[in-house]
Amino acid sequence: MATNKFKTIDLFAGIGGIRKGFEMTGYFENHLSAEIDPYACKTYEHLFGDNPFNDVTSEEFKLETEKVGIDVILGGFPCQAFSIKKKKKGFKDKTRGTLFFDIADIINRNKPKAFLLENVEGLTTHKKGSTFKTILEVLCIELGYTIPEVKVVTNMLGEKDVVFERASFIRKTKNFGLPQRRSRAYIIGFRNDIVKNHVLPPIPTGRTDLKMYRDLNDLLELGADSQYYLASGSLQSMKNHKNRHSNKGNGFGYIVVNEPSIKSPLSNTVLATGGSGKERNIVLDPQPHIGGMVTSTKKTPLNNEGLRNMTQYEWGKLQGFINYAFINKDGIDTFSFPSSISRAQQYKQFGNSVSIPVIESMALYIAEVLNSNMK
Repeated sequence: MATNKFKTIDLFAGIGGIRKGFEMTGYFENHLSAEIDPYACKTYEHLFGDNPFNDVTSEEFKLETEKVGIDVILGGFPCQAFSIKKKKKGFKDKTRGTLFFDIADIINRNKPKAFLLENVEGLTTHKKGSTFKTILEVLCIELGYTIPEVKVVTNMLGEKDVVFERASFIRKTKNFGLPQRRSRAYIIGFRNDIVKNHVLPPIPTGRTDLKMYRDLNDLLELGADSQYYLASGSLQSMKNHKNRHSNKGNGFGYIVVNEPSIKSPLSNTVLATGGSGKERNIVLDPQPHIGGMVTSTKKTPLNNEGLRNMTQYEWGKLQGFINYAFINKDGIDTFSFPSSISRAQQYKQFGNSVSIPVIESMALYIAEVLNSNMK
């Protein structure tokens, strides 16, 4: 295990999923974080002991990054369209006004050895692929980084361009030990002088050593509290909606993810929307006392079919926060939320975060490349 750990900064930190994945390897140590959501900051401080409240776009924060001696920059940034001008004068013209501009600016100021950027799969096709291509041009051509999936080519006029396959950046959570259909884009880059004349190993697309769950049935906590069950009126509305849109394909109705007929069930992607979108992950969990129960929080009695929403703790397991990343040396799971964080915020924070085993695998890859090439 490393004695001198690589220094990281955690941009758009959320509740620290990327940081945790890197720190789990033993090769990285976080020195500065940035997050502006006050609820996420509370959870982050609760988990890590330091408050990440900083604004990535501020000059004050950028100057602070220059004091760290950064080795690796980490960040999961929002996807935004770029208004590309006819006269491209570098990344400041190409990407100004976007949050990627601020990441590029911090990379340019600090010249870290490596970076990991994470985003939704749709980034790779955003604006017909122009957004993603601009990001790769900035990172590879202007800032001087090698991205394993990208080839930089030069035409007869001496102009450089990037060639890549979109799919090569996508990693699926289900291939890293968690039963969730979640695809994300990961961009890993190394400063050119670090990896010059070296052949980089392929970035992992999965892990066979993680055997946490055989499938979703292993993860679900059946016998849930009545508060998670759908009211009969709500369920009927969902059925009516699904019937109205039955001829429009996927995405227009609720889904029961653990139907007995499904072999090796998986959850659908958990979403960063404060709990909305949960209808894509309805769980069959019948209990004899639930059907017809009247509660003070539902307008109609609870449904007779045993259908409920996933709990926020099941979402935490689907992302690797619970039952994986925070288990201490005594085998005790230490993950928890601050008491002030509402259930809706807990759903949102898990949905907005990352699948930690995927991040851990990317971190191990970066450590392998840095350690081997720096020798």
